[in-house]
Amino acid sequence: MPKFIEALSNVWDPVAVLRASRVRVGRSLRAQGVPAILVGVSCVVLAAGVSRAVQTAAPALPDAFREARNLWDAMRRRPLNP
Repeated sequence: MPKFIEALSNVWDPVAVLRASRVRVGRSLRAQGVPAILVGVSCVVLAAGVSRAVQTAAPALPDAFREARNLWDAMRRRPLNP
């Protein structure tokens, strides 16, 4: 195991990876180094969760959209306090 770690440390330079890791979203959100890596990983995990939720809810989505449209139409037709 120590030989593996030694070989990995010769190939992989963590300082260069941390220096090259930058995330910028607009003007207000900037991350560099370890926080940038954590933001990137959390975005991947979030996207996987959203994908799984949509996949699970896929059979019910047409009914949900139809009900939402009917609710919107009902709210637009008559005022709340006539």
